[in-house]
Amino acid sequence: MGADEIRAFINHLAIKDHVSSSTQNQALQAILFLYKNVLKKEVGWINEIEKAARTKHIPVVFSKAEAKLVLVNMTGVLQLITSLLYGGGLRLNECLRLRIKDVDFDYKQIIIRDGKGEKDRRTTLPEKLIPALQEQIKKVKKIHVADLKENKGETVLPYALRKKYVNAAKDFTWQFLFPSGSFVVDEESKLEYRYHMHSSTVQKAIKDALRKAGISKPGSPHTFRHSFATHLLEAGYDIRTVQELLGHKDVRTTMIYTHVLNKGGLGVKSPLD
Repeated sequence: MGADEIRAFINHLAIKDHVSSSTQNQALQAILFLYKNVLKKEVGWINEIEKAARTKHIPVVFSKAEAKLVLVNMTGVLQLITSLLYGGGLRLNECLRLRIKDVDFDYKQIIIRDGKGEKDRRTTLPEKLIPALQEQIKKVKKIHVADLKENKGETVLPYALRKKYVNAAKDFTWQFLFPSGSFVVDEESKLEYRYHMHSSTVQKAIKDALRKAGISKPGSPHTFRHSFATHLLEAGYDIRTVQELLGHKDVRTTMIYTHVLNKGGLGVKSPLD
């Protein structure tokens, strides 16, 4: 089988199975990866593909009361992580990848390294979370000191920084802010290190908190990022400022939150009211 069969299958997904555009694209990329990297067979450019329609969804947003209710039904480090998602507009992986050095208490900001599009950005650090974050850093320090005594304590570094800064892997400031409770082993270097907490742990905790709070919305960690943007716009902050905090390349991406502001449909008052 080659390009003709691939094209037929991808078109079938759109025309007969009515899959979303992202599912269709994922299937195409998976097949191309299979041919190129596993079967070692070049199939060339696949043209004449029937594109699945892309549906534009308005994001799910918590009200301020709902966001608070979810957080009340969480405890410990999971509550702290979720509070950062809401208080700083972070994506879940951005939050979990935070290092000790990325939290700037003096300027009350969080530095996100290699965000979406491999861009760095700054976002606000909620003053309310400063005591809890300082306590979390103390806990990580104790864990790190104990790991060093066991001849461990190294962490994984991005890019080629491990070669450039030989001792940085054991430096406390490079440790993850939310470390995992166990070690993993790097297959290439055989390094045993403590990675950050797994995203599924936070996702499950938020689902559980939603259930306890009796909120029927299909919320997730990303819903807190949507809520962050919406509530800032409701408070009167400039959309360009919100765009910068979220790290959106195009302001049109940020503008979707103007459609879910707490002013009723499209910001108009119903004649029935």
